[in-house]
Amino acid sequence: MIEHEPARWKMELVDSVVKGIEKSPVVGLVSVSNVPGPQLQSMRARLRDHLTIQVIKNNLLEIALRKAAEKRKGVDQLTQEIEGQTALLLSDFNPFKLHMLLEKTKTKMPAKGGETSPIDIEIKAGETSFKPGPIIGELQKAGIPAAIEKGKVVIKKDKIVVKQGEEISRALALALTKLEIYPLTVGLELKAAYEDGTIFHRETLAIDSVTYIERIQKGARSALNLSVFAAIPHRLSIAALLNKAHTEAINLAVCSEYPATEALKILITTARAQSLALASHLSADAMGEDARSPLAEGTTADRAQKIEGKEQKGEKEGKKKEEKKVSEQ
Repeated sequence: MIEHEPARWKMELVDSVVKGIEKSPVVGLVSVSNVPGPQLQSMRARLRDHLTIQVIKNNLLEIALRKAAEKRKGVDQLTQEIEGQTALLLSDFNPFKLHMLLEKTKTKMPAKGGETSPIDIEIKAGETSFKPGPIIGELQKAGIPAAIEKGKVVIKKDKIVVKQGEEISRALALALTKLEIYPLTVGLELKAAYEDGTIFHRETLAIDSVTYIERIQKGARSALNLSVFAAIPHRLSIAALLNKAHTEAINLAVCSEYPATEALKILITTARAQSLALASHLSADAMGEDARSPLAEGTTADRAQKIEGKEQKGEKEGKKKEEKKVSEQ
């Protein structure tokens, strides 16, 4: 059996792809199925500063990946993701940032009929912008409960017209487009990416960045709390540790009645309150003049309330006099 050598252009193409794989920090595979040509070219133009997309035959792409694995160990594992319309992606972005960037480039498109629905498509009840006419028949033919009420076309009730995984009929596709419902999402789908010997699959890359950041923040708070309560000194916890130690030292001095400088005021205030409480239970004959005076005057708070009450009373009387004077005039 005579074996024919591959065409020269194929060999040159594979060599060119191998060189690109060897130089690029991140190598990925993207699905370009159902992506219109103009949209693909637009994505290339917008992202050309940080990534390159190259569409070649799957068998040539597989050969290039296996050949590049001689210098970049493990990159040939990407061959397991080659299926359908697949393109090679070379970028200087890390895989997670790359995935987020490609997700942002996706756009909604109307169905044409014959596509598999990626979601449950639900029509909500309510008025439409259509005037009575043939549109009623078109909506009803598509399975949408439409009717005429007060001279307007309305959807009578909420209804799921097609479930996820089911085929979108031609009649339904036309009706959805008229209702401005675009169920299809078109864009580059990152299947997997290679960086520093590791393959990142789609399920690993598809993370919620907001939730991920919240988890990191929660972990940081938990670590700080652990550092404080376990008395582990760290540049982030040392301030809290010193404040905690200072508070505990004052509490110890107060509880043990040790006359430390910062505890002395609290000790005196506590002793005064306790003496007044004790004196309030004694008869007047059992106390001297010095002991009766504080009780007669009351606490500082009581005196403040009395003064405030007098001031408010004076203000009210002054207002009444002014009102009386005005009425007399």
